[in-house]
Formats: sequence, C-alpha cells, structure tokens
Amino acid sequence: MRQILNWLYMRASGNESRPVVYDIDAVCPELRELERNCPAIRDELLALLPTSENIPKYHELDPGRSHISSAADKAAWRVYLLYAMGIKPEKNRARCPHTSALLDKIPGLFQAFFSILEPGKNVPLHRSPYAGYLRYHLGLAIPTENAPWMRVKDQRVDWKQCEGILFCDYWKHEVFNTCAETRVVLVVDILRPMPWWADALNRLVTAVYIRHIYGRMITKAGKSYG
Repeated sequence: MRQILNWLYMRASGNESRPVVYDIDAVCPELRELERNCPAIRDELLALLPTSENIPKYHELDPGRSHISSAADKAAWRVYLLYAMGIKPEKNRARCPHTSALLDKIPGLFQAFFSILEPGKNVPLHRSPYAGYLRYHLGLAIPTENAPWMRVKDQRVDWKQCEGILFCDYWKHEVFNTCAETRVVLVVDILRPMPWWADALNRLVTAVYIRHIYGRMITKAGKSYG
C-alpha cells in the first residue's frame, strides 16, 4: 500500500521534475517563526545534550531504519521526538515547552524532532519510506571546522546556524560527517502540498494508519517517549 501511495504522491508532485529545495516563504512561511525563535529553541536543546546518551538512537525508535542507524556504529544518530502524526510525547515536550508551543502553530505538521549526529556519524544514501511530507531543517549546533554537509539528489546542502532549509526527503540523500563535534538540527516535517485529492488522501492515511504504526513504535521506544 505504501508503494502505491508514494506513486500517487509523486504523480501529484511532478515526479522527477519536482524541486530538491523548496521556497519556505511560498510553501510554509510559518516555519520562519522557528528561525526567529532559534536562540530559545537552542537553549532548550543545549539543556538536553549533557545527558544525550539517554536519548534513543534512530533505530531504537524505528527498527525499519536500521540500515542507516545501527547498533554496530561507534557514533550514534539520536532522535529526541517532539511530535509524530498527532502524538505528543509528554515527557519530552515538558523539557522543551517553548519549542513545542512553536511547533503546534505549524500548519500541516507531520512530525518533529531534534536530530543529533555524534562526531563521526555519517548517514548513508537513503530516502524517506513515505513521500507524503517535505522536510525542514533548522540548524542549532552546526560545527564550523570540517563542517558536515548533506547531498540531496545532485545538490550539496550546507547547514547554517539558525537558518532553515526545506527539501524533498523522498529524493535520495546522504550526510557526510567527519567532524569532531556534535551536529544538531531541528527536523520538522510538514504535509506535502498537493492537489486536493492527494492532500485529502495523505491526511486520511496519516491520521488513521501511520499514526497507529508510529504510536506503537513510540510506546516500544521506552520511558523517554512517555
């Protein structure tokens, strides 16, 4: 079913002619409010980092993504979830109240989390398993020496402190990170803008099916997602 949905979404979005990077102001100008509040968001993030070893690794939250986040890796990709398809992890959000309040104002919010790459953690070539959203990154802790970067399709993307990037996560992409510092971005996924029929289908699937699957994953992930 997911393959059929992805095919429909791509057909509604221009298939191979769809953009790699999108105009934030044209698609979702409300995301700019996150940039304007970046210092406050970053303060909440920095309060979490001293105990980051307690934050689950990506594959612990979503075992289906073990090919890009593995227990065998010396460095980890950790995910601090704040929102997932209508599910709001209360304990996590209580530690980041300002960030959570800002996220609740984003129309079409699909999911949101702090994405924490430990020093030396690369992310191999992959793409989203679901094409129903666009992905936004807000740079919060971006090393400047030997800076990590991302390739999306055929374009190089460089993160900048307190600046946002909106891109299509369904293009194949990879992260190159050999720096000696931790890289953190706030990931915010929003429903992909599509014609009314595809948008209605996307919202229905998100509310009924994906939310149910993700809810089970969050419950299984452990106490930090209470």
